[in-house]
Amino acid sequence: MVPTTVAGSFQNDRICEELSIGIPLLMENDSMEPIRRPECCIYRVPQRLRQVNEEAYTPKLISIGPFHHDGKQPRDEENDDKDLRDMEKLKLGYLKEFCNRTMTCPKEIARIIEENEQKIRSSYSENFDISREDFVKMVLKDSTFIIELFLRADKKEKYKNDYLLSNPLLNRHILEDLILLENQLPFFILEELHENFSKGHSENSLFIDLARNYFYSCIKNIPKEMEKEKGKKKEVKHFTDLIRYFHCPTKHKDFGDSIRDLSAATQLYETGVIFKLNELSGCLLDIQFDKWYPTEICPCFTCSWLLNCLPCLKCFECLERTQPLLKMPRFEIDDITEGIFRNIMAWEQCYYPLEAYLCNYMGLLDYLLNTGEDVELLVEKDIIVDSLGSNEAIAKMVNSLCLEIVEENSCYTELAQKLNKHFDQCCNHNMGILKSTYFSNLWRGTATVFGLIIFGFSLWSIIRPYVI
Repeated sequence: MVPTTVAGSFQNDRICEELSIGIPLLMENDSMEPIRRPECCIYRVPQRLRQVNEEAYTPKLISIGPFHHDGKQPRDEENDDKDLRDMEKLKLGYLKEFCNRTMTCPKEIARIIEENEQKIRSSYSENFDISREDFVKMVLKDSTFIIELFLRADKKEKYKNDYLLSNPLLNRHILEDLILLENQLPFFILEELHENFSKGHSENSLFIDLARNYFYSCIKNIPKEMEKEKGKKKEVKHFTDLIRYFHCPTKHKDFGDSIRDLSAATQLYETGVIFKLNELSGCLLDIQFDKWYPTEICPCFTCSWLLNCLPCLKCFECLERTQPLLKMPRFEIDDITEGIFRNIMAWEQCYYPLEAYLCNYMGLLDYLLNTGEDVELLVEKDIIVDSLGSNEAIAKMVNSLCLEIVEENSCYTELAQKLNKHFDQCCNHNMGILKSTYFSNLWRGTATVFGLIIFGFSLWSIIRPYVI
């Protein structure tokens, strides 16, 4: 009889021999884990996110960088490949114009790219089987195209006949592609090339100001503090990071646990929460819930019912402060909003998982906007500007944006706790019903008051003989 330990070792050896057939042995310096370089900042969108809406992450007109180099990636339509190849020819024309404008030659530009080649390659999450010569050529064409495009866009009147700028639809599609996370060049190489060759050809001495002007239509709300930062260098990784930067608050927010439960906008409105446009803040993420302290103790102190009937009284701040106000900045939603937010949220998932401001914002909206009625409420308050033409489409878009998003924490934890506390108080439900049923407008409120007066006189006439 073979001892158990010996039999076990024979079995293990046999398994190892079988495994060695299909699995190559690791060398001493090899690692089972993928290497994460400190310079890495340009990622492929995680597969599960991509499956939700693949088109939102894939360039349709122009490819930038190695991920979609020369359109060599699976696509659904052959026409898209043709468009990408045509744009490669246009890049060569822009390279020629850039060299003529700056009185330089491609070799001088390529020399700087060669010096930074390893740093540029390290910026990507994957290693590419592209020769040094081809890689430098790719970066040369892509970078000069971007800089030349931005320089022309900065002087639109002079280049009003430009092939791209004279076609608003084409220019819009280029802009959309330049925002995609997978379609990026590291920002530092664009800055360096602009600094060396084209700095004196624009009123904007910094490349970040050129980029900011070009993408201005995508940045709906720029905090006032950031408006004053023009002419100052900032550390930006790429264009997706730039758009995120201008959406983020200037001051760091405190993060707490992720939001697990929150009522929809119409439900909160029924408990007396008043949604108000926050016009003073330029930051999209600056959402505040203000509640007068006495109404915490006694909800009947609120004047929402009175202000509902007589909106002219809102000019008295002392009365308006008695209402539970949820102040939100204006959010403009159009055809490219989904693509912008999807790519910024994918970027945050990869690089800023613990400071995912835009993911947190969309997570909050995901709770507030469940139906078209919720969207309609915020549209009426001028908080949402709808360019899609359908409240249901906006609700569906917001709800789909958070699919497959992992939220480790949230900067709206305290806000959600305050709203949940308000919603859970029965008195607030009663006051909300009172306001919506009996004081929804001036005429209904007047009828309610007169009805109470008549009821009071009737009651007095009944009990008067017994009192006097």
